[in-house]
Amino acid sequence: MKIITLFFLLSSSLLYAQKQVDICIYGGTSGGVMAAVAAKRLGKSVLLIEPGQHLGGMTSGGLGLTDIGNKYAITGLSLHFYRRLGQHYGPFEQWIFEPHVAEDLYKTYVKEDKVDVVYGYRIQSAKKNKTTLEEITLETASGGQTQRIRAKMFMDCSYEGDLMAKAGVSYRVGREANADYKETYNGVQLLDGHQFPDGIDPYKEPGKPESGLLWGISPEKLAARGEGDRKVQAYNYRICLTKNPNNRVAITKPDDYDPSRYELVLRLMQKKPWRTLNDGFIWSNMPNEKTDINNRNGFSTDMIGMNYEYPEASYEKRAEIIRQHENYTKGLLYFIGNDPRVSASIREQMQQWGYPKDEYTDNNHWSPQLYIREARRMVGDYVMTQANCEGKETVTDGVGLAAYTMDSHNCQRIVIEKDGKQMVKNEGNVEVGGFAPYPISYRSLIPKASECTNLLVPVCMSATHIAYGSIRMEPVFMVLGQSAAVAASMAIDRKTSVQAIDGRNIQKLLLKDPLLNGSAADVVVDDAQSSDVQITGDWTQEKAGSYAHSLLSTQSKAPAAVRFTPTLPATQAYQVYVYVPRRKDASSQTVFRVYDGSQTQTVHLNKEQVIVEGQTSGAWIPLGTFKLPAGKKAYVEITNEKADGAVVADAVQFVQAK
Repeated sequence: MKIITLFFLLSSSLLYAQKQVDICIYGGTSGGVMAAVAAKRLGKSVLLIEPGQHLGGMTSGGLGLTDIGNKYAITGLSLHFYRRLGQHYGPFEQWIFEPHVAEDLYKTYVKEDKVDVVYGYRIQSAKKNKTTLEEITLETASGGQTQRIRAKMFMDCSYEGDLMAKAGVSYRVGREANADYKETYNGVQLLDGHQFPDGIDPYKEPGKPESGLLWGISPEKLAARGEGDRKVQAYNYRICLTKNPNNRVAITKPDDYDPSRYELVLRLMQKKPWRTLNDGFIWSNMPNEKTDINNRNGFSTDMIGMNYEYPEASYEKRAEIIRQHENYTKGLLYFIGNDPRVSASIREQMQQWGYPKDEYTDNNHWSPQLYIREARRMVGDYVMTQANCEGKETVTDGVGLAAYTMDSHNCQRIVIEKDGKQMVKNEGNVEVGGFAPYPISYRSLIPKASECTNLLVPVCMSATHIAYGSIRMEPVFMVLGQSAAVAASMAIDRKTSVQAIDGRNIQKLLLKDPLLNGSAADVVVDDAQSSDVQITGDWTQEKAGSYAHSLLSTQSKAPAAVRFTPTLPATQAYQVYVYVPRRKDASSQTVFRVYDGSQTQTVHLNKEQVIVEGQTSGAWIPLGTFKLPAGKKAYVEITNEKADGAVVADAVQFVQAK
């Protein structure tokens, strides 16, 4: 009996070590989780490999103040994720949330869809037969155990692009020169964002270059604007703290604490005194008295210039870089709260905060996920560029939308001369927006056919540095992960390469079945849909703050109305929502009329009702649940009756009531 049992265990171990699946997904980031869920819903066998011990990447790693740009860009399983967060917190959708709530939800997804997840294994090697990736070998962090995974299709959903690199796919690290793709915001950029004011001395002894540079300042000379290099925008931690004394762990001095690292922040305070912690950090409030803290101004949580090796470094070197970032950040928090050279009022403010007991409970209440804003970027079949962001070039095979500004954090901290004086400056920060949501090409998710025919890369996708800065948002990664899973499934079903899949067919499937489970798609009528929108009176079209591409507003005293007429798939109850951007000039109330095919109901919304907690911009506000007929027989009308300020008509959404 013992011999039979031993044989069974050895056989099971061997089978697992040589596991075969339809789709193997490397990286349990937000995009990786949604890719795995999508593939399972399409009937494929899936293995999700997470080198760490947590799912969700930055979404569960502290980035609770979701970077969106425009909610119109968030669709499918990605949008479903934020609606399920809404079920937890209360609103229809929730875009501001605690780390553990996000991770618990990702775990719920993989449990519900029966996704097999392997934790604690990282890629060691990849085996190809010509252009077909046949198998990958994984190893534990200690290197003591290995597993071989064979699959028909592979997906790299890691932030680093390690599977892509092992598969021999071309990639880029750093910044292209502007001339490479006819861009203007790539390469070296010495601009004003998150910058030191003029006149801050860079030397240990002010005015004495012979004393050496302060910590964190590079001796490198500033290159010409737009010149390319291999420098990588700064990483940091999105810090979750709490001021609840019952849930607070004190911020203590890290083991390698060195106050000289923070000399520049003292000089910055001398030049521009801090009144609150928001003068040195983007200090955003989360539910339950917590934070999502991000970098602000010249010296903050970004560890500028200390990550250049990370994208291509060994696992051991990466662990060292991560540890340096953690100690730097914890040291900064301790410094601000305890160094006597910091003003007493700022120290007192910092001392109200601590690490939350109920977050990251297996990692001393500190996020296990460093914010890898950018590492490798594939050079694929199509490269997204600044022209795509600005709408000067539009692809027809889009499998997701991006809507955020072209955003790069600083890449280096250097000394420049201005008006005969030496001073410290940051270089590399770019924040340029003002453009509409734009499509992301399917071809930017796949390698060149000559390199690999069964691999998709929705996270380290093919884009220039500055275009990637617009695309690289967590909700967008989830959208692209889902689209990549659809493409992989189509390629398996058709026994063809990922290059043979038409991105337009992915679009069609996801428009019809956005959750890939047969549930009905929501019906949205936007102000730009002229055939479904009837305008009466004086309205002005605006772009700022809108859902999708525009909105209509009026402050006219004469009667004005906008009627939104949906095409509904069935006669049934619908939850009806209107999209309301936050505006200081908004009317104290807005009057809506909902026509159900036979009678009209009037709904009044006060200004206070549309300020929804948990939102980062505008929000969908419920008008109520109504039984509406199929076809184009119902409508919602937004009027300026009794208005004493601006009335906005942007978009109306109809969700089938459950």
